[in-house]
Amino acid sequence: MFMFWLSLALGAVPLGLGESLQAGLRLAGLPVVAAGDISQAEAIIGQIRLPRSLTGLLVGALLAMSGVAMQGLFRNPLADPGLIGVSSGAALGAAGALVGGALLGGWPAAAQPYVLSVCAFAGGLGVTTLVYRLGRVQGQTQVSTMLLAGIAVTALAGAVIGLFTYLADDSSLRSLVFWNLGNLSGAGFSGLLPLALVALLVGCWLPRRADALNALLLGESEARHLGFAVERLKAELVFCTALAVGAAVAAAGLIGFVGLVVPHLMRLLVGPNHRLLLPAAGLAGGTLLLLADLAARLLIAPAELPIGIVTALIGAPFFIFLLLKRRA
Repeated sequence: MFMFWLSLALGAVPLGLGESLQAGLRLAGLPVVAAGDISQAEAIIGQIRLPRSLTGLLVGALLAMSGVAMQGLFRNPLADPGLIGVSSGAALGAAGALVGGALLGGWPAAAQPYVLSVCAFAGGLGVTTLVYRLGRVQGQTQVSTMLLAGIAVTALAGAVIGLFTYLADDSSLRSLVFWNLGNLSGAGFSGLLPLALVALLVGCWLPRRADALNALLLGESEARHLGFAVERLKAELVFCTALAVGAAVAAAGLIGFVGLVVPHLMRLLVGPNHRLLLPAAGLAGGTLLLLADLAARLLIAPAELPIGIVTALIGAPFFIFLLLKRRA
């Protein structure tokens, strides 16, 4: 909550914590007696920072919970949604929407957030379904085969995104490059609705599968003996991850390492029980992305860094540390 408050107060135009709190309460419809004129603070928070902070909170929570689901599926704390091509598929769909829309004369402004969300979800789901099908052998899903298929399909999706980049005009090329680096600068209330709906669905569904994920940590055979439908669980986890990452990529572009770093840190703090791990990861993921967005706004203010660069600067050293720790 404090980090959310800071994200509303700090930026290229700094606001006092008290001023931002008064403006936020007034925007919420609560009667507030302000010591001075807070109309500028209301405009800045209501039109720019509030939708941006809410988007960052939801995107971080979705990426972190998806990381927990993938690590539970692969039974590996170094797994993340990108391993099975979810992120690259969503990026492919969104890139197709950006470049295709420019070639067709542009999407209507009111429809663009929804078109981007649908295309990103369709791309993530399509690639994930292909990987899932390639990983099924004699009616059983082979996790190792699915992982190898994910690596191959991710490379193919990257090549197609490169083709889109080559075909893009100057305007769509700038949007595509900036979007590929991840950013929250274009967040608005129009794009929050599909993102919030997905966050609600994922936030309600994944915790209901906490016991099944706990059983899956023991092994697939053990989970079956405990009465869980393992194959159906795998399909549900893949679909849910594609839905969550597709919505996150559509809203904020490609943001790496959140789905890797946050679940691992929360597992060290709260343990491997998914009943606690899933909500803790969701909360920590949103907080981390708010912190990264705050750093992106302040480090080179009044300009700002793409948030994907900040998360990579945080996540890459941590990933190297995990590799060295596992090797030791």
